[in-house]
Amino acid sequence: MEYLEFEMPIKELQDQLQKCQIIGKESEVDVSATCNKINKKLAEARKNIYKNLTPWQRVQLSRHPNRPYTLDYIKAICGDTFMELHGDRSVGDDKAMIGGLGKIGDQSYMFIGQQKGYNTKTRQYRNFGMANPEGYRKALRLMRMAEKFGIPVVTLLDTPGAYPGLEAEERGQGEAIARNIFEMTILKTPIITVVIGEGASGGALGIGVGDRVYMMENTWYTVISPESCSSILWRSWEYKEQAAAALKLTGTDMKKMKLIDGIIKEPVGGAHTDRAGAFKAVQNQIVAAFEELKGLSEEDLVAKRMNKYANMGVYKE
Repeated sequence: MEYLEFEMPIKELQDQLQKCQIIGKESEVDVSATCNKINKKLAEARKNIYKNLTPWQRVQLSRHPNRPYTLDYIKAICGDTFMELHGDRSVGDDKAMIGGLGKIGDQSYMFIGQQKGYNTKTRQYRNFGMANPEGYRKALRLMRMAEKFGIPVVTLLDTPGAYPGLEAEERGQGEAIARNIFEMTILKTPIITVVIGEGASGGALGIGVGDRVYMMENTWYTVISPESCSSILWRSWEYKEQAAAALKLTGTDMKKMKLIDGIIKEPVGGAHTDRAGAFKAVQNQIVAAFEELKGLSEEDLVAKRMNKYANMGVYKE
């Protein structure tokens, strides 16, 4: 188990508990009272730490190396019913963007999302979750297929941004993302979006236009990463914590500004501490959102979606 810097008090207590249990096993001394005291302290420390997380600490949790990724959620939610689909039918198959058909109960969904790697080899294979233009065009192809057959779309966002390489720009990165945003606005099938990790820049927004948009509790969604924001404003990454606070990137901030529809509660300690609980929470939210949307006609669905985004950013002084 890996621990972040602010989680070290929890690690220390868990180490103490482990030592206490070992002493109890190896000797005839009754240590149950001591173990119970440590357990109480551990529960209290967890509660205090995770109840008062700063925006930067939530950013750190969203990047935790043990945090589940898109395929983890899809496989847990859909089981053996998921069938991955490949290629944009033009350039190639982007490994950073995955998509395919899967079922929750008897209902079929088109799942689309960015996929990161688990180690050095797979991170390179998945391009660190940063999609090229062909990834966004593959996503759009799958969305149009879903629209044709009346299948709802579920997008799972987890990317540090679209790939910024020269070859990506030459193949039309900006156009691909802009095209997706336009086409998703008028797509005649329900779109449910969940931010499961990092939701950075146009890379996330390229598959992030939805009728219902949710963020998991320890995720972030904004135009730029705190590090990049810090380097632009202060010419240094040292101010990333201040940048994270100023960007208003947490689910609470986004909900307050009416930019998302809800926050999905995570298990205490983050999604990586109880994967099954996190998978179930996301599945329940997808099902609940579809129940709200399935009765709408195509015209109402598109009209409500367009009004939703047209009203964003409107305020009175």
